[in-house]
Amino acid sequence: MSTADKNLSHYNKNTIPNAKIFRFGIVVSEWNDDITEPMFQGAINTLIDNGATRSNIISWYVPGSYELIYGSKKMQEQNVDVVIAIGSVIRGETAHFDYVCQAVAQGVKDLNIIDDTPVVFCVLTDDTHQQAADRSGGKHGNKGVEAAIVAIKMAELRRKA
Repeated sequence: MSTADKNLSHYNKNTIPNAKIFRFGIVVSEWNDDITEPMFQGAINTLIDNGATRSNIISWYVPGSYELIYGSKKMQEQNVDVVIAIGSVIRGETAHFDYVCQAVAQGVKDLNIIDDTPVVFCVLTDDTHQQAADRSGGKHGNKGVEAAIVAIKMAELRRKA
């Protein structure tokens, strides 16, 4: 495992652009909310810690990770600089996991190609609930924190390009 015993949520604040001028959209899946909520909070806290104001962060909930695609598409229409799509899909006993993961990854990729507003993929695709917990505030950090840093950098890239 590439993240074994590593917390990837640490970053050097001096290397991150100030987020004060940007508007952020966050779309969060309600499914596996014990996983998605800590990622959402990690993203919010990180954006604010890097200069964003709460009033410049719009957040919406959708029922599941599959619905992140439509929610992110609609969020792109809200005059935001970047969208973060937060979800968690945990493998079960059927092929449903594979279909959902593939569709969400392709959908977010498509949104990034079609629209000028970047969509950051913050969807955990884990085999077990413990693996998801380890990546949503556990021993491997919080992917919401990482997604917020990516979002700030992508908003800055969009501004400069």
